[in-house]
Amino acid sequence: MTIKRILPFAGALVALTLAASAAESDIKLPNTLTMTAYDTGSSGFNIAVAVGKAFKDKHNTDVRVLPAGNDVARLAPVKGGRAQISAMGIGVYFAQEGVFEFAVKDWGPQALRLILSSTDCNAIALGVAKDTGVTQLKDLKGKRVGMVVGSPALNQNAFAIIAFGGLGKNDVKLVEFSSYGAMWKGMVNNEVDAGIASTIASQAKEVDSSPRGLIFPPTPAADTTGWARLKKIGPYYIPHKTTCGAGGPTPQTPVELPSYPYPIFMAYAEQPADLVYNVARSLIADYDAYKDGAPGAAGLELSRQNFTWVLPYHEGTVRAFREAGVWKPEYEAHNKALLKRQEVLGAAWGAFSKKAPSDDEALRKAWMVARADALKKAGLDTIFE
Repeated sequence: MTIKRILPFAGALVALTLAASAAESDIKLPNTLTMTAYDTGSSGFNIAVAVGKAFKDKHNTDVRVLPAGNDVARLAPVKGGRAQISAMGIGVYFAQEGVFEFAVKDWGPQALRLILSSTDCNAIALGVAKDTGVTQLKDLKGKRVGMVVGSPALNQNAFAIIAFGGLGKNDVKLVEFSSYGAMWKGMVNNEVDAGIASTIASQAKEVDSSPRGLIFPPTPAADTTGWARLKKIGPYYIPHKTTCGAGGPTPQTPVELPSYPYPIFMAYAEQPADLVYNVARSLIADYDAYKDGAPGAAGLELSRQNFTWVLPYHEGTVRAFREAGVWKPEYEAHNKALLKRQEVLGAAWGAFSKKAPSDDEALRKAWMVARADALKKAGLDTIFE
């Protein structure tokens, strides 16, 4: 190749590099950010730390990651203004809907917004100790299934997945733990037989390498009856060909498991649009700086985002998506529909709260009726009864 032919390519490369550098330097993050996440050692915590390191290296922003054992504990600092962001699990959906642990006086439906979420080679499924002899979900009958106090995400996921095998709460022995980490220590110590985790979580890997071993029983997409049972309880789940993590899945031997994005980086609607916009821009622009920092971090890639999922995106993120050229009219319409759903739920809770029963259980039951009435009146699916 001649010098004359080389020079235009070189010039174009320099221009692209300078443009990328200029775009990156234009990102304005605060000096400090606080995020909440799952327990130390969880894949969500590890990914949040990897993202925090990239923010520090690229923008000199100190990121503090606060581990918390359940959804209420993860959201409370964000709701109270002590943290700006949370790397949540599917608890964000339950909080939006105002159900389970969020169907109480101090919570109700929450106006939560997506920033970015991770979809990678892993899955969020039910891990089962190999020494139980379980190979299919129906084999879990009579076995011990872990529950985490104050974590509707983990518990509802477990119920959804055992439903694939035709089982309900009364078909298994429910064992409660104070946190996600405690539940997985219970797996090692033979206090429980099954628990929800990401296949790439360090806790799952620990059990996999222990004398008990670990398996994630499959949920084949071809089993439409099983999937109908699963989605009735967990509508946010989708079939996923899992190729990494504990229990043996590889690109050569994938396992069909249920999954959804995790972690889900989110903020409250009232978080300043400029802050969320710059966080989203950094997650997009600095991808190469964190994608290899923790297993699962690669799933935050812009091309892997689900623009029509179950939660609306924050207006700051939408601005970043528009600038990146990926936001389409159909995504905008879907987002507006989700915002309308949150408005209906918020208005219903506001009216209900004025005359809500003081007893927690009575309040929950009355709210679920009021919630369903409001959604049906607006022509929206109640999902939870």
